[in-house]
This record gives sequence, structure tokens and C-alpha cells, in this order.
Amino acid sequence: QTQLVESGGGLVQPGGSLRLSCAAAGFALRTYAIGWFRQAPGKEREAVLCISSNTGTVNYADSVKGRFTISRDNDKNTVYLQMNSLKPEDTAFYYCARGRSTYCTTKTEAGYSYWGQGTQVTVSS
Repeated sequence: QTQLVESGGGLVQPGGSLRLSCAAAGFALRTYAIGWFRQAPGKEREAVLCISSNTGTVNYADSVKGRFTISRDNDKNTVYLQMNSLKPEDTAFYYCARGRSTYCTTKTEAGYSYWGQGTQVTVSS
């Protein structure tokens, strides 16, 4: 059964860091692009970062450039989202999703076939 499970969310102060994990089950994560998305209250879900099977990355959100990075550990079948210098506006539910191909080709939700249940990130003092 194909499954993605996010973890690592929580409450952090502005300027702090968090690392989210996206653990895959039922398929070899290394053969697919994996994207991170987020949805803030009252806003649409937006793409943040994506990593292709060849570890190439694409940043879809200008607001996180220089602060967020995406990586993968194929041995652990897990993708990570390292978030540094967090801001209150980063507060959102964060989701990982499996792309329909091996490369990051789109930031639209239609380009991803499986989604995790999400993890809440709250940045507040």
C-alpha cells in the first residue's frame, strides 16, 4: 500500500528551525519526485520545494529561498524539509506528495498522485 507519513512539525519561535520528515511506504521513494506543499489558514495549498529522483531540486516558493532546503535519504526511504529562520508567515499545515514522474515538472497538485496526512507547523513567540 502506497503511503506517505509526515512528521516533525510543532511549535517553534520565530528564527528557529524545524526538520520535517516524509517517510514512504509501499514504493521506492528514489524512483519518484517528491514535493512539499503547505496550506495556511484561509489560503490555498501551495508548492514549496520538490526533489527529483536524481536529487535535483526545484524551489517553487520565493518566500522560502535561502531558508528551506529539501533532501532525500534513499536508504531510509525518506525525504526531509529543513526549515531555518522560520517566520510567523511559515505557519501552515505541511504535506509531502509523490510526483507522477521521476522529475519535478510542476507545482500544481494535479502533478502529484499520493499525499500524506500532513503535519502542523506553528511559528509563534
